[in-house]
Amino acid sequence: MANATANDQPPLSIDDRQKQLTPAKGQPQAGGCPDAVPKGRLWTGRLLSTLAVLCLLFDAVGKLVMPAWVVQAFVQLGFPTSLGAGIGVLLLICTLVYAIPRTAILGAVLLTGFLGGAVAIHMRAGSPLFETDSPMLLGLLVWAGIYLRDNRLRKLLPLRCI
Repeated sequence: MANATANDQPPLSIDDRQKQLTPAKGQPQAGGCPDAVPKGRLWTGRLLSTLAVLCLLFDAVGKLVMPAWVVQAFVQLGFPTSLGAGIGVLLLICTLVYAIPRTAILGAVLLTGFLGGAVAIHMRAGSPLFETDSPMLLGLLVWAGIYLRDNRLRKLLPLRCI
């Protein structure tokens, strides 16, 4: 039998071991970012995502309803107006996938493809700078909203902790 000394500690229970291994709430994790998203960042991300969703829904509804200004844009870009409903439904589906928190990152990827195509079409048609850059800025808004409110994405693409 080994001699016990004054420095020997009694064995830890399983609960005590788990408490030692689990970092306190808000403490940095392995990626260097806190586990919980700070309220300011969370609400800013939600605001940016909501703004992006509203813009995208407005665009989708415009393509479904086809008011005169949308018809004119289709003609200027060289698209038949018969494609309006299909493009509108596609944009609506991608936007809804983005708006659901569990599928937001998939929705952002889908919207990136959609908006990238819009930039390419505007560049090919020789559209003014604002019309060419608007889809790109909207894509940045989509990703900024998720990046601010989702730590999983921040761990995947670690710029730095704010």
